[in-house]
Amino acid sequence: MASDLYGAQETAGLSDPMRYHSEVTHRIARTVYWTHPGLHITRLRLVSDPGFPAWDVSYCHGRVGNEPVDVELPFSQLPKRGISRAIVAHAKRDNLYAKGLGILDNISTLQ
Repeated sequence: MASDLYGAQETAGLSDPMRYHSEVTHRIARTVYWTHPGLHITRLRLVSDPGFPAWDVSYCHGRVGNEPVDVELPFSQLPKRGISRAIVAHAKRDNLYAKGLGILDNISTLQ
């Protein structure tokens, strides 16, 4: 976890956020639900305030083949304790394998 000049703490931050958002987000033309066939989640961005018990979903990006997509999730918040457990529970309800979807390996947090 890294802290910036203002004390914000971040995990799995982007090495070049300006490049990412100019190259990836400007090419996104559609949104798919997380059960979409062939979807691989490439980034789940979670934000929160210190002391608040949950993370808010800022955005979720993925790929279907070579196409970058926004990903609609069945949740907008996750508990700070047990993030992975909560995601897996949602995935099981939708008959998904969370690890295979890539979501557990691509979580980024900022608080």
